[in-house]
Amino acid sequence: MKTSKLTLYIFLALIFGIFIGWKFPGIGCHMHILAHLFLNMIKMIIAPLIFSVVVTGIASYGNIKSLGKLGVKTFVYFACATSFALVVGLSVGLLTQPGANFSTGISQNMMDRAAAMVAQNTHASISDMIVNIVPTSIVKAMANGDILPIVVFAVFFALAVCSVGEKAKPVLDCISSLSEIMFKFTHLVMNFAPFGVFGAIAYTISESGMGIMVNYAKVISSLYLALFIFLFVVLNFACRIVNISVFSFLRAVREPAILAFTTSTSEAALPQAMTIMEKFGVPKNIVGFVMPTGYSFNLDGSTLYLALGMLFSLQIVGINLSVSQLIVIMLTLMVTSKGVAGVPRVSLVILAGTLSSFGYPILGVAILLGVDQLLDMGRTTVNLIGNCIATVVVARWENEFNYAKMIGFNKQFEKKTKDSFAILNKQIISQVDIEEHSNCKVD
Repeated sequence: MKTSKLTLYIFLALIFGIFIGWKFPGIGCHMHILAHLFLNMIKMIIAPLIFSVVVTGIASYGNIKSLGKLGVKTFVYFACATSFALVVGLSVGLLTQPGANFSTGISQNMMDRAAAMVAQNTHASISDMIVNIVPTSIVKAMANGDILPIVVFAVFFALAVCSVGEKAKPVLDCISSLSEIMFKFTHLVMNFAPFGVFGAIAYTISESGMGIMVNYAKVISSLYLALFIFLFVVLNFACRIVNISVFSFLRAVREPAILAFTTSTSEAALPQAMTIMEKFGVPKNIVGFVMPTGYSFNLDGSTLYLALGMLFSLQIVGINLSVSQLIVIMLTLMVTSKGVAGVPRVSLVILAGTLSSFGYPILGVAILLGVDQLLDMGRTTVNLIGNCIATVVVARWENEFNYAKMIGFNKQFEKKTKDSFAILNKQIISQVDIEEHSNCKVD
């Protein structure tokens, strides 16, 4: 399926899904099966795709020193980006006060679910986090879809391939072929994206209802305001540093961004985003290392949400913290949010655990549960876009970003857009001519 057509079909599926979920919730509540099928197809290809891309990418470096430099630059950027995300989330939360004078009925079931999140052990300590990124079994890690352990295994495997030298060439050729096959596999799977988008959005609207956006308007608008500020101020600044237009960049990643938004998962968009970043001018080896690693360590949208969610939870119970107390909590959130991308409702789990560990009520988590799906759509999209921009920044830092390739990519998009408008205009003119001819009277 061509890219332009796929974008159109995804957009139409989004609109149709909203309509079905709103007008026919009885039907929409059963559409989650389409979303689950599509997400399962994505998860099916994630592990072999990540493994093959990381191995072939690192093997092209050929030595540990080059990889070490790439790793240091990548994590420096991640630390800067997530720090700014915390600042933006904190600033918007203090400005808009989303939890002030908030009143809504909370069921006992929601309180029980929030309490259960506290019991979930994401990372008991920093040492546990470090230990858990090394898999005891690569088969188990692939079966569970744990991306970070897969990346760690692939890095060591690639270094071993480099150290063996010429004898490892047959293995490396096989893995390179596997990488090409998996990208082709991804293109085939993406043909089912409109069905997944339709099912996900129809189910979300039917379950939450359109009215929930009115009841939670302040917290929803606060989060999306913060996300827009982060996107068009912080990430726009990052784009300017590497001399690219944020608008042309957003245009390039529109399809994976729509997928991330509608399915509320970065996994669905990750394979296609990696493909697009290569076409955009980022070398394959940098894409293969930065994006999978960023999936666990550069969750800009989720980090921003945690800062805002923490303030919301404190504001609804009337707790005001000093600047030093806020800094301590924000640093705690930054550390505990790393490496746990595979945990369901991970942001709420981290928020509940952090509130509990500092002795604060978890009422805010119970309230956010009712609207978390809508909030998750926005933060997941920014997570994806942030990781895509990270690949460009790191590539430019390594002096390996291909500006000529980026210009060619943008020109190709502009040509497709002009051709599409020309065809549409021709169809409209033809239809008008037909109608005028049919209205002519015969003398």
